[in-house]
Amino acid sequence: MQDQDFIIKIAVLATYVGILFLIGIFASRRINTMSDYYVGGKKMGFWAVAFSARATGESGWLLIGLTGMGAMAGLSAYWVVLGELLGVFISWQYMAKRFKRRSDQYNAITIPDYLESHFKSSNNTLRILSASILVVFVVIYVASQMDVTGIAFESMLGIDYRIGAMIGFCIVLAYIFVGGFVAAVWSDMFQGILMFFGLVLLPIVVWFSMDQGAGIISGLNAIDPTLTQVMGRSDDWLMNLFTLLGFSMIGLGFLGSPQVYVRFMSIESEAEVDKGKWVALLFTLLTDAAAVTIGILARIYFTDAGQDPEAILGNGGENVLSMVTNAFLPTILVAIFIAIVLSAIMSTIDSLLILGSSAVTRDFYQKLFRPDLKDADLTRFSRLVTLSMAIAALGIAILLYNLYPDRQVFWIMIFGWSGIAATFCPVIILSLFWTGYSEQGAIASMITGFVSVIVFKFVVSNIAGIGEYFVQLDVLAPSFLLAMIAGYIFSKMYPPST
Repeated sequence: MQDQDFIIKIAVLATYVGILFLIGIFASRRINTMSDYYVGGKKMGFWAVAFSARATGESGWLLIGLTGMGAMAGLSAYWVVLGELLGVFISWQYMAKRFKRRSDQYNAITIPDYLESHFKSSNNTLRILSASILVVFVVIYVASQMDVTGIAFESMLGIDYRIGAMIGFCIVLAYIFVGGFVAAVWSDMFQGILMFFGLVLLPIVVWFSMDQGAGIISGLNAIDPTLTQVMGRSDDWLMNLFTLLGFSMIGLGFLGSPQVYVRFMSIESEAEVDKGKWVALLFTLLTDAAAVTIGILARIYFTDAGQDPEAILGNGGENVLSMVTNAFLPTILVAIFIAIVLSAIMSTIDSLLILGSSAVTRDFYQKLFRPDLKDADLTRFSRLVTLSMAIAALGIAILLYNLYPDRQVFWIMIFGWSGIAATFCPVIILSLFWTGYSEQGAIASMITGFVSVIVFKFVVSNIAGIGEYFVQLDVLAPSFLLAMIAGYIFSKMYPPST
């Protein structure tokens, strides 16, 4: 019976991979220029862009990390949902059309393109800095996604972590190599639809399969009354404040992260942005709320009072989704959920690799050293860069697995996400809304955001007395704030030339 279940899961997974390859083949027919490869020729529709932006923004942490957080934190985990919803709304409502208009005006196809044109840079400092930081955090973020790939294969299929990570590595490279950005967006749309329906329907199935007599609140109270405290689980009000800010400020990352904003570059027109906004908001609300709810239901079903939840549900609750699907779904649906988990992971890996590849290929190689190269030669070179970055990320993922077996998936992903967000979001926001923002201010913002993420993660969090608060707050919010302040100060000191 176990062999039969395994064969079914592999068959479904093979079908899923086959669909991705077909998407890559069809997408390859639209690849004629560098603009096609990196931003789909700026002709993408709102459905594709909205699903792609959300699938890319959520990544594997939505299914593995946020479900686990729901189990560990209880009702207070819904603050993540609120923060993400607010971030997505502000991004689509107030920033997307401005950014689309200006990136078209500058004929930009990468974020460094946009920044250099916006500030009318007379040297390459801003381009080199932004491309370098992109490469560093893209590799870290991709490594965290490959880490989750290995975890997913191990927990849901019983396949060795390293083999699972290698399989994911091969899948995503295959269709990126063929179809570039178009393949990434089309596959993200397909994968986003899978994620949406899978996440929304699963808690409904679980709820009606459980004993509903006690209810969610009573069930959580029976295990640990602090799980029902929406305003935080600690007796220390300041700790609760920092924890809730840490949860809700994750949404800051949607206000300018390059892997999301390159999709605004690619959308066909500003009118498509208004339509895509509602798709993105509905996706965020329903999938994030469903992920937290799955974790809460798992905590009620699988654990009892006095038990260590991580001993049962894995580090940070990383095994929640696997346990829920195996307990409540038939084998064929479990197999589909394996594909859904991979969808969440792959939709982020493909976008990040293309983003990192564009930084090296266009922003370093072409713009600085070989402006004479034709698109065909650059496309071939970009594929080699993509392969190199993917290998580096795979190596880091396996290193993490061997050195830190007790690592928590959620916070490793958030570190990569925060690094990109704290470096680029303040720059994008200030460049869109403040005419007094200068190139020197942008450079100060980027350096401050980059350095602050590292300092708050590895220095401040270890300071006695205050470190534990910043562990809960995490690195994004304080790094984001300092980057904004640095941008303002240096723009006042070195105002833009008129």
